[in-house]
Amino acid sequence: QVQLVESGGGLVQAGGSLKLSCAASGRTFSAYTMAWFRQAPGKEREFVAFISGSGGRTNYANSVKGRFAISRDNAKNTASLQMNSLKSEDTAIYYCAADAGTVIWTISSKYKYWGQGTQVTVSS
Repeated sequence: QVQLVESGGGLVQAGGSLKLSCAASGRTFSAYTMAWFRQAPGKEREFVAFISGSGGRTNYANSVKGRFAISRDNAKNTASLQMNSLKSEDTAIYYCAADAGTVIWTISSKYKYWGQGTQVTVSS
């Protein structure tokens, strides 16, 4: 069982930066792929980024590639999402997710554990 708690959301102007954090419970954090998804009003939840358990593999949605960076600290049981050059279309609730499967997915339904979400609002 893994519990996830996100933090770091807020209101920022377009072009600005925010860093989201996800704190995880449990003793086997390094066994879990960590991912970030987001959901804007009236839209489906979409993949943003993932990072493998060791941190050696990452992947990003095309819409955030080059602007966002996912990282993790297995000693502190945390995962982070550094978001730069934010755009109004980045406005959404951002969710941290975790899964211990051997296949790394960009599909939200494949992730077993979820945080409660944190709101990111980018004003233009």
